[in-house]
Amino acid sequence: MLQRIKIRQHADLVALTPRASSNLEIKPKDLIVGSAAEIIRRYWKRGGVLIVIGAVGAVMRLIAPLITNKEDDPAVIVLDSLGRNVVPILGGHKAGADSFALQLAEELGGNAVITGDTSTKGTLAIDSFGEAWGWKRSGSNPAWNQLMLHQTGCGTCSLLQQSGSQLWVNSKAAAKSFRVNQKDNFDKKKCLIISSKASDGCCWHPPTLWIGIGCERNTSGSLLRRALKNTLLEVGLAREAIAGLASIDIKSDESSLLSFAQQSDWPIRYFNSKELSNIDVPTPSKIVNSIIGTPSVSEASALLAAGVDAILLTKKHVFQAKDDEIGAVTIAIAEASRPFAPHRGELHLIGSGPGELAYLTPDAKAALARSVVWIGYGRYLDLLEPLRRSDQVRLTGQLTFELDRCKQAIELARQGIRVSLVSSGDSGIYGMAGLALELLLDDLPNIRPSFSIHPGISALQVAAAKVGAPLMNDFCTISLSDRLTPWDTIKERLRGASMGDFVMAIYNPRSKDRDWQLQSAIDIVRQYRSAKTPIVLARQVARVDEKIHFYTLDAFPINKVDMLTIILIGNSQSVVKDRFFLTPRGYLKLEHID
Repeated sequence: MLQRIKIRQHADLVALTPRASSNLEIKPKDLIVGSAAEIIRRYWKRGGVLIVIGAVGAVMRLIAPLITNKEDDPAVIVLDSLGRNVVPILGGHKAGADSFALQLAEELGGNAVITGDTSTKGTLAIDSFGEAWGWKRSGSNPAWNQLMLHQTGCGTCSLLQQSGSQLWVNSKAAAKSFRVNQKDNFDKKKCLIISSKASDGCCWHPPTLWIGIGCERNTSGSLLRRALKNTLLEVGLAREAIAGLASIDIKSDESSLLSFAQQSDWPIRYFNSKELSNIDVPTPSKIVNSIIGTPSVSEASALLAAGVDAILLTKKHVFQAKDDEIGAVTIAIAEASRPFAPHRGELHLIGSGPGELAYLTPDAKAALARSVVWIGYGRYLDLLEPLRRSDQVRLTGQLTFELDRCKQAIELARQGIRVSLVSSGDSGIYGMAGLALELLLDDLPNIRPSFSIHPGISALQVAAAKVGAPLMNDFCTISLSDRLTPWDTIKERLRGASMGDFVMAIYNPRSKDRDWQLQSAIDIVRQYRSAKTPIVLARQVARVDEKIHFYTLDAFPINKVDMLTIILIGNSQSVVKDRFFLTPRGYLKLEHID
């Protein structure tokens, strides 16, 4: 079980007690061996995750002396040795144990045992839900504890949102958790704030602030830090809301600026003097313009980085060196209309299978459990609806608007949101994976969110399994849709597959507006195949209205085919016997030769 968890990259290290490790014939080189108490103590750290296989009571006794507070304790999750039960026992919200347990349970085919109030009531975990949306949190532990106690007692809290995506409000859990507060004189102790502004209350901060920086050569890092800190304090903005830094391109090798950004995990955007000089700013400088060719660095770069509809929140602030510092710094801050945090965002391409949830893979389930936004064609999302939690948001698209859905998913993931983009079958077989990857590869690497493809079971595989073993030898898939592929190319592929004696699976065979291609395809196949070649029409495979019928090439009923049908055409060796479709591989012939 531990090796499975490590292979799936949920764990960096695997450890066993001496007694457990003694049962291994071959010990992995990186296996850690030691007492449970020693190992847990060694790897107990803030932001960490400890996955322990054993009894909950025993683990509780081991961790009890190490527990401090919600801010510093790691996530601790306990599993039985078969992965049937996944129990988060510490760090459920702040450390993400509850969310990780849900994901792990889906992947292992087990059950996440979550007993918190928000889980049982179907409300949002207000102190942790923002992480999946790419936000950062501020506020003291006592303030958060008080707000959550208020939510538990009253059922809802007040909400004031001033920045960031509002898609989360569409979740069922959000509707049960909050009432919108339009007033300025709200009680901070009973209200959740989502804003770029600093507050002594409980706040989530979407990454919308861009910090424009101009500085002299070799400016001290301490001066940069002091300048930003003082500017944020003066204008009442939160450091947690910073999306990144911006400056002129001649500063791309400024070591203190690079170090500052790296230490804070912020991207830097650079602009040349021509780009900067085209931006209208409130405090241009003739001196700066004469030296570097633009009247503004900090204000102009902040506005450019923040993009369309940006608002300059602060004019430039000038800071001079003090004590042992060197140089000078100008700081300006602009707010973007959309958050930006691709390094926090995730885009999961989900192959949902042909329809029945039994064909959805554990890997795909785990990715769906991790994501807070599901995007897909309505019919596909309907089939997955039993799996959607109350905190997850569904965005339904139309059938032929694949490009729009891909762009929407990528944009949300760039904002730092965990997104699943759903295709039926396998997303890499006539699905969304290729289009999404094309769009991502057109972007610079530094603005790409995490991208992963979760394969699904194709309708072709399910249809074949339901009728026998028609794909036992070489086969190919061909789509008859000429929306994206020229018909002449499709015809050549049909001829090649027919001449090569491939079993063929035909996708997208016939629609109301495209009803002539199938007859043409069948005419091509007839030139190379026997009239008695077996054919299967499988409609609505693995769904409520599933229908499967056997035919031969000379009695093919084109009028019974639509876009919900997949066609399997046998090769010269294929046979149908007792309602089973078989394409022999040649094993029995080989046995006779032996």
